[in-house]
Amino acid sequence: MQGETTLAPRVVEIAPGIWQVGGPELTAPEDAAIYLVDGGSRAAIIDAGCGAGLDSLCANITAAGMPLDRIDTLLLTHCHFDHTGGARALSDRLGLTVVAHELDAPYIESGDIAVTAATWYGARLEPCEIDRWLSGTETDIEIGGRTITALHIPGHSPGSVAYVMDTDGQRIVFAQDVHGPLHASLKSNWADYRASLERLMALEADVLCEGHYGIFRGRDEIDPFIRSFLVRA
Repeated sequence: MQGETTLAPRVVEIAPGIWQVGGPELTAPEDAAIYLVDGGSRAAIIDAGCGAGLDSLCANITAAGMPLDRIDTLLLTHCHFDHTGGARALSDRLGLTVVAHELDAPYIESGDIAVTAATWYGARLEPCEIDRWLSGTETDIEIGGRTITALHIPGHSPGSVAYVMDTDGQRIVFAQDVHGPLHASLKSNWADYRASLERLMALEADVLCEGHYGIFRGRDEIDPFIRSFLVRA
C-alpha cells in the first residue's frame, strides 16, 4: 500500500496453529487485533484491521510459516472500521471469501462511514463485497480440517459475531470488542449487549482473544474481564 512503512515481521503464537498477526504494535496503530487460524489444508484470517498495514500483515503471516495462497477465508467479527477497513484490499490481494453477519454486511458493502465508525478515524471505508452472509444465532464454518462456530453476539453492533473453536483440549473464543463501546451512531443496543456478555460467560472459554485488550487465558482472567463490562452495562 502506498505510504505504508513495513514493520519487521512479528507474530504472537496463541496455540498450535493459531496466531495474532496484526494489531497496533504488529501492523498499524489504528488496527484492532488480527488473528490467523491454520485449518490444515486451508486457513482463515479473523478481521482485517484498518488497511494501513497490509504489507506488514502479509509479512507477519509469512513469518508464522503460513503460505499466503493457503488462506481462503476472511472472517469479520463486525463492521467497524478498525476491523474492516482493510477487508477489500486484503480480500483482493489474497482472493478471499469474506464472511460477516447479515445485520452488519450492508454497512460493509456500502462503505457506510457512520455505522462503521470510519468517521471516528477521519477515514472512509472502502466498500467490500460480503460473499457469505451469516444469519441466525449460530453457524458452523469449515476451515480445512477445523470447525469454527460463529455466534451472533449483538450489542456493540447489530451483527457482532464471536468465533469459537475447540482445539487441543482448549476452547478459544475470538470475541473482538467485548468492551464495546456502545453508541447510538453505531446502532448499539444495551439490552442485546448485556445478553451477549452473558452468552460469552457461558462459553467457559480457556482463551479469549479480544480486539483491543489482548489475549486472556483461564477463567480467572476471562470471567472478571467480561463481568467488568456486564456490571457497567
